[in-house]
Amino acid sequence: MDNNNLEQITFGGGCFWCVESCFNMLKGVQSAISGYSGGHKDNPTYEEVCTGETGHAEVVQITYDPAVISYEQLMDVFFFLHDPTQLNRQGNDIGTQYRSVIYYKDEAEKAKAEQAIKTSQESGRWQGTYVTELTKFDIFWPAEQYHQGYYNENPTQPYCSAVVGPKIQKFKKHFGELGMLNQA
Repeated sequence: MDNNNLEQITFGGGCFWCVESCFNMLKGVQSAISGYSGGHKDNPTYEEVCTGETGHAEVVQITYDPAVISYEQLMDVFFFLHDPTQLNRQGNDIGTQYRSVIYYKDEAEKAKAEQAIKTSQESGRWQGTYVTELTKFDIFWPAEQYHQGYYNENPTQPYCSAVVGPKIQKFKKHFGELGMLNQA
């Protein structure tokens, strides 16, 4: 990858363990890092974010090469991995920290995000009204080191076995057929 042409996007779609592990499998993604964004507390901890009182969402910051994978393809994966019609939750994960949110850096990126939401809605993949927030990006706080690559390090942990693992298998089947996964 040409590091001079890399771009970043930050978004939240529920538990960051699911989102991060899938995005790290995509061709063209240099890194997917779990973290926090959108709140008022500097350098928040996982325990603080879990209270719902920091205003932060669990997010993933993706660094990618747009010559290999497009913003639109990343958005297609984003909307595949979570239900954008669930307000402040994904399945049994409930709270504002699990909200569906796309952080944009400028008006051009905001317009691309709005188009991605429209395209996903029109696809009919999810029934209901989308509640995905579009929020101006401010700062990204990386999560604690033990959250990075969490599923790969803890695949038999009960939440990983019940929630993350099945989501990854569905993701691999769908996006592997489209040729978007690394062959690692």
